[in-house]
Amino acid sequence: MNKREEIIRNYISGYNNFDIPRMLADFADDIQFENIQNNVTTDTLEGKDAFREQAEMAMEYFSDRKQTITSIQHLSDYSEIEIDYEATLAVDFPGSVKKGDKINLKGKSIFTFTEDNKIQKLLDIS
Repeated sequence: MNKREEIIRNYISGYNNFDIPRMLADFADDIQFENIQNNVTTDTLEGKDAFREQAEMAMEYFSDRKQTITSIQHLSDYSEIEIDYEATLAVDFPGSVKKGDKINLKGKSIFTFTEDNKIQKLLDIS
């Protein structure tokens, strides 16, 4: 397993276990995060502190969550993973989803790294 893959798997493990320090362990201080759903950007963040705040808020929304890597590709300037995502809601959301409902999605994440193997940019697409 190469260094990038080790970093990505550590991030996913932290995410699945609600372990924010582990999620942030390999982030650059000026990390850029973007979430895209159905071709619409739903969230953008800059900086480790902003990401930490968002991750702490998101923990309240789910009683459990799991990203499973189904494929991984390492290209010259980024790595891309495809994931299966499942989660159980811990709160009601406006509209049709309620506490206890299950969410299942397929998506991909693109990780861009600094020269010293810190995650510089994370793009989540579903």
